[in-house]
Amino acid sequence: MTTVIEKFLKYVKFDTQSDEEASLTTFPSTKKQLVLAKALKEEIEAMGLKNVSLDDNGYLMAELPSNIDKKVPVVGFIAHMDTSPDMSGKEVKPQIVKNYNGQDIVLNKEKNIVLKTEDFPEIKQYIGEDIITSDGTTLLGADDKAGVAEIMTAMEYLIQHPEIKHGTIKIGFTPDEEVGRGADFFDVEKFGADAAYTMDGGRVGEFEYENFNAAGAKVTIHGRNVHPGYALGKMKNSIAIANDFIGRMPVNEVPERTSGYEGFYHLNNMQGDVEQTVLHYIIRDFDRERFEKRKEFMKYIENELNQMYGEGTVVVEVKDQYYNMKEKIDKAKYVVDLGYEAIKSVGLEPVVRPIRGGTDGARLSFLGLPTPNIFTGGENFHGRYEYIPIKPMEKAVEVIVKIAQLYVNK
Repeated sequence: MTTVIEKFLKYVKFDTQSDEEASLTTFPSTKKQLVLAKALKEEIEAMGLKNVSLDDNGYLMAELPSNIDKKVPVVGFIAHMDTSPDMSGKEVKPQIVKNYNGQDIVLNKEKNIVLKTEDFPEIKQYIGEDIITSDGTTLLGADDKAGVAEIMTAMEYLIQHPEIKHGTIKIGFTPDEEVGRGADFFDVEKFGADAAYTMDGGRVGEFEYENFNAAGAKVTIHGRNVHPGYALGKMKNSIAIANDFIGRMPVNEVPERTSGYEGFYHLNNMQGDVEQTVLHYIIRDFDRERFEKRKEFMKYIENELNQMYGEGTVVVEVKDQYYNMKEKIDKAKYVVDLGYEAIKSVGLEPVVRPIRGGTDGARLSFLGLPTPNIFTGGENFHGRYEYIPIKPMEKAVEVIVKIAQLYVNK
């Protein structure tokens, strides 16, 4: 049996970055995600799981049959294979910091890339532990290849230990979660679980069953380019109008100034010239009513600017991405209770907090599969300073095994 670390170090070397700019008719958004999916399929088949399937959209599913006589709820475990578009996942070079000493970690001496404790003080809680990082030129990919490795390791462990009694267990690996499309073609009926857990959380002990309502907004500003020497009364500089749009947004309702249950607007991409500028925002709020008002506010600014600069100058297109899973999970309380009990049973104190983001589980819950989210152990996802301590990964494997056991008595 290979360890969770061996599996993780193997999986992160696959470049599976998804692409938020891909056409909606392209799924998965990048074909390289299928390379890992095919490798996992071979590994799953060799492991001995049943009903293994990989469809054309990149959804990989399999089953560990029950080893008990009585009928119990079927539980599933889900992780996503893609990594964030925010930073390259190509040629990831993982490195293990042994017995971390609490000091800054030099990720890349040649490029002077340093993970500083001043910037990330929470890393000091892992003094004395082994920590995996990248070399600072890419993200690490713990989001969510740690989850993939943890599920695979837990299934292998259960196969190797038939004395551990469990009902039918389903596993699923999805593409394109990082671009908000991970559940687009997930076949809940085919998956066949009564409840599931995404292994896609962060710090050790985290257990999440409520998340943001989420939307994406594309703001297109149409300008008019004229020779600057003769532009009086003629030019419409789309960049300047974009600046006007940005200036009307609430200055304190941004990710870097909010926490807990506070929502935000996040301008995460901007491209343009005099003729046309495009802004990409994400909109987030836990409360459904406030969420709707945020979307209305952006349309209000669109209307204001079009009155100033001419109809059609500013076009705001808003698309909902996912909703707060709590609305659905509250109706299947046992899913939360058993997850909470499993985390406590492996010696951890559950850290219940709202997800300031989303997982496949949010949309799956609205498709009839209640799916809260469990920690993987990683920190600083989506960037060069991402890292994951080894002990939390091992604890995550223990939690999966314990959940499988607890469902026997449900």
